[in-house]
Amino acid sequence: MRTFFFLSVVLSGAGFAFAGEPIFFPAPSGNANAPVLIVYSSLDEPLAKPMISGFQEANPDIAVRYEDMLTGEIYDRIVHETDSGGRTADFAFSSAMDLQVKLSNDGYAQRSDLPKSAEWPQWANWRNTAYALTFEPAVFVYHKPSFNTDPPPSSRADFVTYLKRNGDAVHGRIGTYDIERSGVGFLFMSRDQEQFGDIWSVISAMGSAGVKLYSTSSAILERVADGRFVLGYNILGSYAADWAARDPNIGIVLPKDYTVVMSRIGLVPQAAASPELGRRYLEFFMSDRGQTILARQLQIPAVNPHVAGANTASTMQAIHGTQLRPVPVSPGLMVYLDQVKRTRLINRWNEALRTQ
Repeated sequence: MRTFFFLSVVLSGAGFAFAGEPIFFPAPSGNANAPVLIVYSSLDEPLAKPMISGFQEANPDIAVRYEDMLTGEIYDRIVHETDSGGRTADFAFSSAMDLQVKLSNDGYAQRSDLPKSAEWPQWANWRNTAYALTFEPAVFVYHKPSFNTDPPPSSRADFVTYLKRNGDAVHGRIGTYDIERSGVGFLFMSRDQEQFGDIWSVISAMGSAGVKLYSTSSAILERVADGRFVLGYNILGSYAADWAARDPNIGIVLPKDYTVVMSRIGLVPQAAASPELGRRYLEFFMSDRGQTILARQLQIPAVNPHVAGANTASTMQAIHGTQLRPVPVSPGLMVYLDQVKRTRLINRWNEALRTQ
């Protein structure tokens, strides 16, 4: 199964953390013999901490062992530990939508029938085994001082027109993900190909404009913030929003023709050491309280339809409607785990970028 990992391991390039030592959060009750919830996650520990704290406030007699990993390592560990007849994590949370769905599809995740299951959006729930827990759009980012007189592009057609009209003035000052090294970049590009029939004209226009390719969100956002870049294409919105909150030079546009939305997926592995603890954590993650922590403290948009505020799927959908195109949690995500299909898309991407 290791042949599948090359696609989503590189999701770390979107700003996700590399694996570190497990972090232990003792039970707040002080019970030294408290049950221990084991979490495998691609979310950086500083971001995960508010969610763990909220969970332990509601469950003071539970300790948490948090293992911060690459997305491919999460998949690898769960498969290996399950196939060897051992126990694995109680809860897995990952930005690699494809690998999480593959775990579910291949029998490595167990069904979790929870109070919120029936009301969870249909696109965000695969057979009550894999749940989308975040709502993160792919956005255009722009250097605000560079658009004092004219508005930034608001659609892909506008984007192409802008690049052609400004020519040498913007050459080498456009950034996007390198889809060969960034899993989230590859995911967004694969959805672009499905959503927009003329997407290759966009890629060709970026190639002619001397687009710069990066594996991390921060590399692009840093260059937009200081004016080296005027525009970034298909940037993960949660990272862009975090930067924009700290830097007034960064602007964000949700493209009006369509905006792809990705999600981080949570599930309880089939071989979980303590599946009841995993379900309890998943239930908290889906709860009004947990999703409020996600939206307000982690600054990652929430899915729960009952959670209010600007940083939520319900508010975004009320404003933007069908413009938003969430990636469904379904076996369709596994299409590009096929190496031949992945290579074909990358080759076409590279050819389009070379078109002058």
